[in-house]
Amino acid sequence: MLGRSAGMLAVVNEKTIALVTGANKGIGYEIAAGLGARGWSVGVGARDAQRREEAVAKLRAAGADAFGVPLDVTDDESVIAAVQLIEERAGRLDVLVNNAGVAGGWPEEPTTIDLDTVRRLVETNVIGVIRVTNAMLPLLRRSAHPRIVNQSSHVGSLTLQTTPGVDLGGISGAYAPTKTYLNAVTIQYAKELSGTGILINNACPGYVATDLNGFSGTGTPEQGAAIAIRLATLPDDGPTGQLFDDDGVVPW
Repeated sequence: MLGRSAGMLAVVNEKTIALVTGANKGIGYEIAAGLGARGWSVGVGARDAQRREEAVAKLRAAGADAFGVPLDVTDDESVIAAVQLIEERAGRLDVLVNNAGVAGGWPEEPTTIDLDTVRRLVETNVIGVIRVTNAMLPLLRRSAHPRIVNQSSHVGSLTLQTTPGVDLGGISGAYAPTKTYLNAVTIQYAKELSGTGILINNACPGYVATDLNGFSGTGTPEQGAAIAIRLATLPDDGPTGQLFDDDGVVPW
């Protein structure tokens, strides 16, 4: 048994190991597919067991080395179990893509917003990212080329939000502020991790048609995944602590 486990570790260690949260559908699935197409071993992080395994099966059918990771980013025990799973499978993590997220209503005025909605969005979109990132950091520190990508949005940019003539879809009392909060947290991570070799950046996928927006977006999930894939595959001298879309740097 030990020999087989050691053999699997040796094979896995020849590949780049990635974990994508919220990867059972939409942009997250396409990020996993894009990384898998590069020959990487990709963990499909998701809460829903059936959707997770269906996504893994679909990725494997396309030739990807995909594996399921039961993961609820709002639950400490779930995140700890995910760390243990990756530890046992690969012994390290090269790339973490914090893609899992939730949205409230839209538009949503702050004067009438339900506070439980605010708590739910902050718990997933911000605290969930911190929870998963901190738990995975020991595994990332074992990587020769560690990368962290957080899924953000144009709506989190205070510069764009306050630029006359820029239409970001109306007032958002909860979702947009969580992305602003995430942007701010990412900057602090970049400062703390400076000099460690860990590059951390935020990605804006654009206005993509997913269930997060009732499929009202104009881009495809595959198009939306492109910038996260680029940031996941940055060279060692690549940027860190910034927000990017397909056109380049997005102002904070």
